[in-house]
Amino acid sequence: MDQSRVLRFIGQVETCRVVLLMVLVVAFVSGLQYFELSPVLLSIVSPGNSTISEFRKSNDTTKSAENETFLASQEASTGLKPYNRTTEVLKSSEHKFLNDSHKIEASGQRRRSNETASSLHPLQPKIPQIRKKYPHRSITKPPSIVISIKQMNNMILKRHNDPKNSLAPLWGSKVDQELKTARDKIKKAALVKKDDTLYAPLYHNISIFKRSYELMEQTLKVYVYSEGDRPIFHQPEAIMEGIYASEGWFMKLMESSHRFLTKDPTKAHLFYIPFSSRILQQKLYVHDSHSRNNLVKYLGNYVDLIASNYPSWNRTCGSDHFFTACHDWAPTETRGPYINCIRALCNADVGIDFVVGKDVSLPETKVSSLQNPNGKIGGSRPSKRTILAFFAGSLHGYVRPILLNQWSSRPEQDMKIFNRIDHKSYIRYMKRSRFCVCAKGYEVNSPRVVESILYGCVPVIISDNFVPPFLEILNWESFAVFVPEKEIPNLRKILISIPVRRYVEMQKRVLKVQKHFMWHDGEPVRYDIFHMILHSVWYNRVFQTF
Repeated sequence: MDQSRVLRFIGQVETCRVVLLMVLVVAFVSGLQYFELSPVLLSIVSPGNSTISEFRKSNDTTKSAENETFLASQEASTGLKPYNRTTEVLKSSEHKFLNDSHKIEASGQRRRSNETASSLHPLQPKIPQIRKKYPHRSITKPPSIVISIKQMNNMILKRHNDPKNSLAPLWGSKVDQELKTARDKIKKAALVKKDDTLYAPLYHNISIFKRSYELMEQTLKVYVYSEGDRPIFHQPEAIMEGIYASEGWFMKLMESSHRFLTKDPTKAHLFYIPFSSRILQQKLYVHDSHSRNNLVKYLGNYVDLIASNYPSWNRTCGSDHFFTACHDWAPTETRGPYINCIRALCNADVGIDFVVGKDVSLPETKVSSLQNPNGKIGGSRPSKRTILAFFAGSLHGYVRPILLNQWSSRPEQDMKIFNRIDHKSYIRYMKRSRFCVCAKGYEVNSPRVVESILYGCVPVIISDNFVPPFLEILNWESFAVFVPEKEIPNLRKILISIPVRRYVEMQKRVLKVQKHFMWHDGEPVRYDIFHMILHSVWYNRVFQTF
């Protein structure tokens, strides 16, 4: 009896072992199948993600894994997934609005297709993201890769001469041929030996700039969308003072321009989206929520609106549209459907996702008075500027504390490096200093760059990967000093090594370049900041039309 029980027990144990072994084998095989098929399953379950798998395959063959990291960071920050550019969009007449449901659906597909960033960033430096949990917070350490001004200039030239970077329109238009004609004329510009208005050493090529500017005046037409609710859209007077004033001043002058505006969208070379990133943040951001999803959604809904009412957005996937945005958050808020647009951004950080040669660096101008937006420009002549270098400001970010710790208590009397000081003293120091330090705060941009120029002080820019305004045209190294962040301990040594004759010439060029950074109330003046911003947009658009 006992023996039969033992035998029965042994049989049960063996059966359990066999069953357990079978379970393990099935689990192992299932695991292998899952990992082999997961990309396929992902493309089936999630519509549009086939682009991601194709993107990964291409990366395996081109050794561009960093681009996948860049794309993933954009998905994480915006909540938008990339889509391949659809080819099945109805080619309706440019003279008709899209009213029927089929066309609206097509425009929605086109809007979502704009969320692809990889195809438009082949020249973007492969720089890993170093943002913290919340993308709008400051970078707390230096970038892992630093792009020099020379490298940025080379990136612009390469992008402007590579047809692969052009997003071809779905159907042709007369304006495309006009842009191509302008491009050919600019490239064949006659040599300018001397000009009474423009000072040649300020520019990479004065002949190219002069011809491009003339063609802009003769050719360019801009259509401004009337859609959009105030105050986020169409209310420049709400944002014409303070450090975000560039948004308001450009919007006001663009919407009232007699030379450049057209009421016929079929004749437009560019389309302006008149919104304020600062007002957007003020009206929609929920304090301490650490989420900007509602801001991104609001802007996305606007694209849906214009894409369903006009053929212009769908024709070019938004690549002939532009906007100006000076708030720090604007780059991440406009990554999704706006990524193909020409984005004029104050926070022009080539280490994040600013695309040199497509996007435009918007000058950050601090306006204290609507009646006198440029302030009391000018300053002492070079021989009376007895202070070697000056800086004052709040300790935002990681660079300024290093700057103050290194230089605020040093015995050298010619280095005036302070925390915050009163505004009158601030201006007085700028007008008496040879070099004005423009150290980055939370982001790469600073109003000190323009302030330095207006007060006749040579800018010393300490902000790795900052793209200075109008880099497509201006030779910044001819009138400004760029000091890598790691060289802050050697700041004084770098500045005193500049010969006096060289400094005097740089200061002269600063005075010559002032006109490009001045606002004018009423009617804009040739070559002023309004026209320079518009020219940078025009220039980048022309040289991405093949």
